Amino acid sequence: MPIAVHTLGVAVFALGTSEFMLSGLLPAVADDMNVSVPRAGLLISAFAIGMVVGAPLLAATTLRLPRRATLIALISVFGLGQIAGALAPSYAVLFASRVVSALACAGFWAVGASVAVAMVPVTQRARAIAVMLGGLSLANVLGVPAGAFLGDHFGWRSAFWAVAGASALALVGVVLLVPRIAPPAEQPVLRRELVIYRDRQVWLAVVALAAGGVFCAFSYLAPLLTDVAGLGDGWVPGVLALFGVGALIGTAIGGRVTDGRLFTVLFSGIAASTVFLGSLALFSASAVAVVILAFLLGVSAFYTGPALNARVFEVAGAAPTLAGATATASFNLGNTAGPWLGGTVIDVGWGYEAAAWAGAGLTVSALGVVAVSVRVRGSAEGSPTPPLPETGAPPQTPLLKRRRG
Repeated sequence: MPIAVHTLGVAVFALGTSEFMLSGLLPAVADDMNVSVPRAGLLISAFAIGMVVGAPLLAATTLRLPRRATLIALISVFGLGQIAGALAPSYAVLFASRVVSALACAGFWAVGASVAVAMVPVTQRARAIAVMLGGLSLANVLGVPAGAFLGDHFGWRSAFWAVAGASALALVGVVLLVPRIAPPAEQPVLRRELVIYRDRQVWLAVVALAAGGVFCAFSYLAPLLTDVAGLGDGWVPGVLALFGVGALIGTAIGGRVTDGRLFTVLFSGIAASTVFLGSLALFSASAVAVVILAFLLGVSAFYTGPALNARVFEVAGAAPTLAGATATASFNLGNTAGPWLGGTVIDVGWGYEAAAWAGAGLTVSALGVVAVSVRVRGSAEGSPTPPLPETGAPPQTPLLKRRRG
């Protein structure tokens, strides 16, 4: 595996840390900016909104630009966004810095994935993507708890400075280690790829409700731990790290069992998340229960990740430029709606445990969407094979159907 691919993984570590670290910093940010905790939670939604908009937009607008130069520009803008956040004199400036950082993050994800697979043989493409995703998993295991630790001891702005430093290291790595990628022999045509959005299966595959349910509760885990479960601030980094360990385990298990069992994984994982969210709401006053459930929620939430992404690529495989962007946008659509809904139920005075109840409601809805997707997929498999794309690519036979054959 080229060292350049690992360099991209380091960059993703910085990106992922920035996206999720506010979960452990919300009380401090709210206090410093003189806003409520739910309003501070909208900073998580702001980043997610930038990802939702930025993933397909930047995948399209940078389609014909040099890959390496684009990565350099995007990681530079992201780093500057972290500096702007660290120096933000007001909530509005901090909010804007989150949106700008998210746009750069989304673009780096879309371009970085294409660069990673271009640097390795076809037989190692999945492994290259796994290295990048490993950076995101490490962000949950190490980066987010480290951000909470820095925020607790040196102020929340120190976490932004730390991510800016990690971004600078990633920038140096990209400049020195990522080679120039030759453009493809035939440029993809965006107009042809946009046709996939006419397919209702693409929209049903975007199960943003699953991610939204988990992050509805996870975004307010820090105040739940301290204000409801009665744990001290020093416990927050450790519990966030435990969630990250669960996420790492869930991703590993889901990646191994999804192939050939896609919808089984979706149903079982989302159902488990629903049970854990309901239990988190019921036993929120028990510190032991909350700690254990945080770990289990990390497992169940990320266990479904490979299946959710595989489903998007299954139905949007004829659009290589937009398939990955669609998967990223769907996840962050949930990461936008979840914190907003959690903040809304907290604002009306129902308490931090109400965010877990609201999250469980979203995951129940997600189960319904998956059920409809199964029905639609069954109907589509009986339809005639679609014609080949004009690019000459092989037909995109559904993954599971191809394996059964």
